[in-house]
Amino acid sequence: MSGLLRNVSMLSWRVWYRDFAVYMHTWKTNFVPPFLEPVFYLSAFGLGFGAFIRAGELTYHGEPTSYVAFLAPGLLAVAIMNACFFECTFGSFVRMHYQRTFDAIVATPLVIEDVITGEILWGATKSVIGGTFVVAAAVVPGLLNPAWTITPLSWTLLVLPLVAVLGGLLFSALAMCWTGVVPSIDAFNYPLFLLITPMFLISGVFFPISSATMPGWLIPIAWALPLTHVSTAGRELAYGYLSVELGWSLLYLVGVTVPLFVLALWLMKRRLIK
Repeated sequence: MSGLLRNVSMLSWRVWYRDFAVYMHTWKTNFVPPFLEPVFYLSAFGLGFGAFIRAGELTYHGEPTSYVAFLAPGLLAVAIMNACFFECTFGSFVRMHYQRTFDAIVATPLVIEDVITGEILWGATKSVIGGTFVVAAAVVPGLLNPAWTITPLSWTLLVLPLVAVLGGLLFSALAMCWTGVVPSIDAFNYPLFLLITPMFLISGVFFPISSATMPGWLIPIAWALPLTHVSTAGRELAYGYLSVELGWSLLYLVGVTVPLFVLALWLMKRRLIK
């Protein structure tokens, strides 16, 4: 495993730049959907469903909050997860299997570890881009129309890109692990529906994780999922809480990303050499 890490070099950024150049060439089709998705969610759930939640019914750290303010950081976590997971599963599989891009790259001075690292870095970059769209969709309308203001917001909102980077690296590495083992592109339906969809539903995106909202046996499972910690870290920063929960969530993201990154290198190298 240590040999895999030693083979990673700064040339990984050339792979990142290749994916970035393709993204900029096709930016029109890549820009609109990620920007509109959080707008639709915030409008439908935050303003629509949120109207049924009376003031004071929803609290965070014991303080009353609006549902749209609770929802926005959760949607940020979902955007981070979706952007990199789809990029490093379907996108990377196409580049590996159909376009043979990886074969062409390793014919240069780059090695397989550089290719995989570059793909993971690009996936994390897509998470930052997607997260920026969510923050813009949540903040900008409030600047234009005070009735749409999502409060509370804190100066710690400026640190949210760190959550996007850490969450993006984790989910990118997780996605590359699946890319290293699936037999065909259709097999990505398994992690999508057995992992991504359950996390979307029970990781504190739409409602707090507590005995009031879910069975007791489900709470430890929810806290074991990475999306829970991305959502928690984003919400703590959005509300301005430099709390123990924030520290544990950031530690979780770092602690899980490192072994997943090494595992992704090993699985992908095994597959590509085979």
